[in-house]
Amino acid sequence: MSSSETQPLYTPREPIFPRRVKGFYRNLKWWVMAVTLGIYYLTPWIRWDRGPNLPDQAVLIDMAHRRFYFFWIEIWSHEFYFVAGLLIMAGLGLFLFTSALGRVWCGYTCPQTVWTDLFILVERWIEGDRNARVRLWKAKWDAHKIRLRLTKWIVWLLIAVATGGAWVFYFADAPTLARDLVTFQAPFIAWATIGVLTATTFVFGGFMREQVCNFMCPWPRIQAAMMDPETLTVAYRDWRGEPRGKQRVAGAGDCIDCMACVNVCPAGIDIRDGQQMECITCALCIDACDDVMAKIGKPRGLIDYLALSDQEAESQGKPAKPIWAHVLRFRTMLYTALWALIGVGLVFAMFIRADLEMTVSPVRNPTFVVLSDGTVRNIYDIRLLNKLGDDRAFTLSLVSDQPLDITLEGEDRDIVTVPANETMLQRVYVSAAPGTPAASADRTELRFWVEDAITGERAFTDTIFNGRAAQ
Repeated sequence: MSSSETQPLYTPREPIFPRRVKGFYRNLKWWVMAVTLGIYYLTPWIRWDRGPNLPDQAVLIDMAHRRFYFFWIEIWSHEFYFVAGLLIMAGLGLFLFTSALGRVWCGYTCPQTVWTDLFILVERWIEGDRNARVRLWKAKWDAHKIRLRLTKWIVWLLIAVATGGAWVFYFADAPTLARDLVTFQAPFIAWATIGVLTATTFVFGGFMREQVCNFMCPWPRIQAAMMDPETLTVAYRDWRGEPRGKQRVAGAGDCIDCMACVNVCPAGIDIRDGQQMECITCALCIDACDDVMAKIGKPRGLIDYLALSDQEAESQGKPAKPIWAHVLRFRTMLYTALWALIGVGLVFAMFIRADLEMTVSPVRNPTFVVLSDGTVRNIYDIRLLNKLGDDRAFTLSLVSDQPLDITLEGEDRDIVTVPANETMLQRVYVSAAPGTPAASADRTELRFWVEDAITGERAFTDTIFNGRAAQ
């Protein structure tokens, strides 16, 4: 094959200019966009009083102190299983909604969808609706086209900067970081993060759009495993719409081939061709088709949320199943049960966790030391975690079947004061007098206790004491 006949590996992107549409699903998407963007942009500015020694930002990922705050919930770094549990719940929730209603996540709440909707809204305000944007795309570059494009890109850029800026506010005190950004005193990592998120938002929402969903996101390919013939998804009643045509003749279907469903689709597909990977189930084609059906005096629902099993049944003149029969089936109930089980487990773990935690690490080099008087000594590093909002004094003690003495390094008493919301490492010496069974035995079991001097809350950890026989 000659070079002139070689086909390109990639073809240029065909621009898509969705037409404005009104209807139930479009209004639903507006509300979802407003709520999700409102939550994203405003949450870092919500204040929450936790006391004098804790940050007052309601939602904060405190990387410096390795903690995550969510209103009244505080998660420490060693409690990452809470975050892992929430991620598992999010995954199961995605499986649940996809198996019941198709790609509703992609069509309504995915960040790529939300910001693309916002960018298209700006584009429509500045350049006009579909036909005007198509004409502008085909027009030669002149002052008018340059002015419109620059205006649109500037607004897009402002939205992208606000998006990147809002994200960094989740990782630091928002008012303080905002002041540092304005005075150019913010750390480099803040500027770098804002720059990366600004660039990705601007490019993904403004130029790549459906390509992100089709080529970068793995979910369109995974969704097939989550869906089955009972899944409710956007579909075309071909048995009712075919044969299609603009001319009204005897035996013609309800579809007049007006292309309204195609013109409003942000993915640029024709839902009448059947289920496609590119469809994000945004349902805008339903609004467009219902509007046309109302104008020509035909029943709505030519394009609708429909299970494939119902489509086959309706084509044979049988009634469709009720919605609950599609939603409440074994797969969805299994996902719901697993989701609820993990949620209950996380709530239970949240309520039973203690405000005081202790870990004990025996010093193994050497395993033990023998003092000049024959006393056998073991050394332990005890880490105390005070999750409370004020400094607390804790009493350290031990319990064993054998007589053992405890001494705290740097302390005259057995009391340790741990600062509020801090971790403290305390070295402890445990000794067995010469001639006692613990001094000569291989190992002796013991239990360290720590007690809050104010509340009386206690925690313990079991470990062993190594005697001479352990040598």
